[in-house]
Amino acid sequence: MARPRLSEATRNLLLQEGVASFLVQGYHGTGIKQVLDQARVPKGSFYNYFKSKEDFGAAAIQHYASCFGEEMTRVMTGAPDPVTGLRSFFETLMGQFEASGYAGGCLIANLGGELEGSEVCREAIAEAFGDWHKATTDALREGQSLGLVRKDVEAAELAHLLIEAWEGAVIRMKVERSLAPLRRVVARLIDDYFSPADQG
Repeated sequence: MARPRLSEATRNLLLQEGVASFLVQGYHGTGIKQVLDQARVPKGSFYNYFKSKEDFGAAAIQHYASCFGEEMTRVMTGAPDPVTGLRSFFETLMGQFEASGYAGGCLIANLGGELEGSEVCREAIAEAFGDWHKATTDALREGQSLGLVRKDVEAAELAHLLIEAWEGAVIRMKVERSLAPLRRVVARLIDDYFSPADQG
């Protein structure tokens, strides 16, 4: 029997619907039938694209991370300097959170807490965090070379601090239905602690 012809557009549509459902309902609260119905894809087609729900979850994480990285690159490229770029990127995320009614948050962090038992998904999440950390480190290192970021702390350490503080603030945002925790992270870190005036 001939193998069904696969469509990259259909695969991407399934991933988009998967990301949307995982953000709101979580991995365990999302059913494959629900995703297929939302995407208007026949039930039998799912396993032509993904071996299992776990495989689909890992692919959705990778898809989300790829879109996240592309958005970060787009915003950073259009900024006059890397520090302004980072600030603008986080402001873009805040705008998206506000537009969604503070629902969802960050898929990488959400599933990181939900999928501890899945090594496949854990590796996808770790890779996504690693990519975000590298891009942030590169921006901060460039900021250091331009005299815009303190140099007495390694850029990689500053990037860890920023991402970890941001993810904690996203949880507070969802609970409080407010951008205030996120704005504090940007103000206290990017606009204050990371400033060259704070070194030594």
